[in-house]
Amino acid sequence: MTKTRAVPGLLKRLNEREVLETIRAGAPISRAEISRRAGISKPTVSLALQSLLQSGLVREAERGPDGPGYGAVYFEPVPEAALVLGLDLGARFVRGAICDLLGQVRARQDVELGVADAAGAVEAISRLRSTLLETAGLDAELVDGVVVGVPGVVEPETGVLRLAENVADLEGRKFADELQDALGLPVTLENDINLAALGEQWQGVARGVDDFVFLSVGTGMGAGVVLGGELHRGRHGAAGEIDFALAGLGLEVDPSAPQVEALAEGLADARAVFEAARGGDDTARTVVEEVARRIALHIAAVAAVADVSLVVLGGGIGTNGDLLLRPVGRLLDEWLPYPPRVEVSTLGEAAVLTGALAVGLAAARDNVFTRRPARQAEVPSAAE
Repeated sequence: MTKTRAVPGLLKRLNEREVLETIRAGAPISRAEISRRAGISKPTVSLALQSLLQSGLVREAERGPDGPGYGAVYFEPVPEAALVLGLDLGARFVRGAICDLLGQVRARQDVELGVADAAGAVEAISRLRSTLLETAGLDAELVDGVVVGVPGVVEPETGVLRLAENVADLEGRKFADELQDALGLPVTLENDINLAALGEQWQGVARGVDDFVFLSVGTGMGAGVVLGGELHRGRHGAAGEIDFALAGLGLEVDPSAPQVEALAEGLADARAVFEAARGGDDTARTVVEEVARRIALHIAAVAAVADVSLVVLGGGIGTNGDLLLRPVGRLLDEWLPYPPRVEVSTLGEAAVLTGALAVGLAAARDNVFTRRPARQAEVPSAAE
């Protein structure tokens, strides 16, 4: 049997990665504590720190975890080692934000789309990128990549957008390529509801939940499915296109806004229906009960197959938790042997944008390590 020897360069990088992740998890943190948590000897930690300091990925912290260190040296990651640009493209707006490697948002802005088509979206995104960087006062060269939430299915093999009806001319385009040419940056496209699910997983009500669905009910309906802690996209990238879940029944079971307004027959819009129901209007209450039934039908279809523990409701309709959670939960209890818990999104309109930042942040944290420059600047020895 041929034996393979460990490559010193590989071991060095593995140790440096472990030290960096330990600092990210426990900063501000001392060299001795890094050694203890990472299970790496102090001399090896010192060598790794030296390299990370030279690369500008970590720095000495001004204070320890409990205040001044009184001679002890503590370390923390450098937040501005890279930036992430997250975007949420809607039918009438683009929401954007820039965050650093700690996940802290450094600038946030929404802009209306002057022209709601693909060309107008590219132009608006280009302007928004410049405005966000100017507001944050940060160098454009620090942006590691761009993640954009789009209303449609992104085919995994071709990058072509399908079922993209909310923004004119998006259907059938390789929109990521167009944005990449305009911005001069790597661009990742993802379905907006998928990103909303990841946003809730990162900073919302789904934190710590491995199996859940984000169900958005607004002007349309869609779902983001997370199984085993990972986003499930499916073979064609179309997992979560829940509009088709009950196709062929020959019944109207869509709970989104246009159908709510059709059911109301006379009340101004979906928002007015829910407000009227809160005011005790019998017709509006009947409509809301039907909306709850339709939402429960779609949840039951997913829950029966995937056995998720949580469903997060979002969108303009779905966030009416005070009127929907109880009837939806009651129906699921009647229909299913193991009904999921149903909660309303805690991120609201920021869910998609938060998910975009989460995806970009995960990539940037890896990229700053693998692509780090070999800086020659003199730094104090971490072993001192």
